[in-house]
Amino acid sequence: DVVVEFEITSNRPDCLSVLGIARETAATLKTEFKKPAITVKEELKEEASDYAEVEIKAPELCSRFTARIIKDVKIEPSPDWMRKRLRAAGVRPINNIVDITNYVMLELGQPMHAYDLNYIKGNKIIVRRAEDGEIMKTLDGQERKLDSSMLVIADNERPIGVAGVMGGENSEINPGTETILLESANFDGISVRLTAKKLGMRTEASSRFEKGLDAENALTALERAAYLIEKLGAGKVCTGVIDCYPKKQEKRELTLRPEKINALLGTSIDANTMIELLETLEFKVDRDSMKITVPTFRGDVEREADIAEEIARLYDYNRIDATLLEGKSSTVGKKTRKQKIEDMIRNTMVSCGLSEAYTYSFTSPRILDRLRIEKDDQLRKTVVISNPLGEDYSIMRTTTIPDMLSVISRNYNRQIEETAFFELGYVYIPKELPLKELPMEKQILTIGMYGEMDFYDIKGIVEELLDVLRIKDYRFVPEKDNKVFHPGRTAQIVIAGEYAGLIGEIHPEISEEFETPERTYVGVIEVEPLINNAVMEVEYKQLPKHPAVTRDIAVLVNDEVLAGDIEQTISENGGKILEDIKLFDVY
Repeated sequence: DVVVEFEITSNRPDCLSVLGIARETAATLKTEFKKPAITVKEELKEEASDYAEVEIKAPELCSRFTARIIKDVKIEPSPDWMRKRLRAAGVRPINNIVDITNYVMLELGQPMHAYDLNYIKGNKIIVRRAEDGEIMKTLDGQERKLDSSMLVIADNERPIGVAGVMGGENSEINPGTETILLESANFDGISVRLTAKKLGMRTEASSRFEKGLDAENALTALERAAYLIEKLGAGKVCTGVIDCYPKKQEKRELTLRPEKINALLGTSIDANTMIELLETLEFKVDRDSMKITVPTFRGDVEREADIAEEIARLYDYNRIDATLLEGKSSTVGKKTRKQKIEDMIRNTMVSCGLSEAYTYSFTSPRILDRLRIEKDDQLRKTVVISNPLGEDYSIMRTTTIPDMLSVISRNYNRQIEETAFFELGYVYIPKELPLKELPMEKQILTIGMYGEMDFYDIKGIVEELLDVLRIKDYRFVPEKDNKVFHPGRTAQIVIAGEYAGLIGEIHPEISEEFETPERTYVGVIEVEPLINNAVMEVEYKQLPKHPAVTRDIAVLVNDEVLAGDIEQTISENGGKILEDIKLFDVY
């Protein structure tokens, strides 16, 4: 067999059927669309309403419930052609009655169910909300605990099916079944989705109902199933249909404005062509008033733009010329300053030999304990996620250091001797707790490296980045109070007199906790100061008239005097003729 796999979007449940795909194919290929035969003979003159009745107590969750009574049922295997088609669609054949309901579901997209009428107490179907704590055993043999948010199909005494999900074991078809109640109903998609999720059971039926089905299709599917039962000799159909339809589905009307459609699409399609295209999809168009009646199975068509989309795809997108927007709104796209600087940061990191990493913004509260963060530290004021995947992903991170250490640990423990990473990510700082407004999202450049390298390697990478961004006003200040870093091998980055980040060697105890190498170097740099101080426009200066003069200056100072302080003093007093300062020797 040739298998064609379609990816159906959630707004097109009508295409979750052979009929829906056939309709789209016929419209696309401009061929005849043939619907399956439906002619029910109703061999028995007995009225279906004499055998059963239906009451909907929760009309907000069940818009329609149709049923037929089938007598003299013969339970046997389905014919070979039906079994082959079901297997080809991934459905296991069971018996003729169950197979017919599954066949119609695949053919018309309407889930159905058959009940043994002898097991329906009082011969009455009641569509109601379940009672809290109510227990029911479904067809898979599992006992399910229900609650009042769930819709059930019940008789006078107990539930006999979970609406839109699965039938009950207490009313299933068996070899001795003689009379069945064939159900075809329409249930609220949200209710079915939530029920299936709570019970942990997603079925072919629930996956269709949750997308929102056409209530008008319920009766069509019921009649098609009754026709197949007669055709296969599986039973005799009683006269009449039990149809409980409290609030009939209204048809949506829209206006076709060809000039507006053409303006939107940039086409010149004539009105007759538009009408013919829509009619192939079963839209009805009044050519005098130009009113469009949308088919009930097309719940996704709500406005004029949706009509334009239908016309465009059938007309063929390839026939529509590409054009620019007209007027002042037509502009040339370009990157923002922030995006350009982000690209420069990434390119510089990669050129320095670093690999880009991506980590989750979610983390565990325990990670702050592993970093030895103080109890009253601002980093412990975190945004707690209300529906986390688990405790390990239950808060939004306020620091990126643990994530980088985890990346380094994973690589180190896989015998990778030397490597370096960077990440452009975000930390989330709440303005107040409990949250009253969205937290502040601070973009952070995180650098992590280990191997045959030292503090000056990571410092050199940062200096290269600052040089690429043409930031001149920066300096490195020793940092001894941060417990995450080694007290003698850590420095703050100060740009234009403001704190911009930290670089240094991770404290040995933290390295041991995260199982990273003893000499692990990490840098956390705030991106905002880089963006604010970067110079994007290059200004060229005239070449000097006189040759450069290089001076070597030897300074004798105490050990506690920093080289950076000496450089700053020279810079402040050097005047305009000073071009550059380099420390080339210490003795």
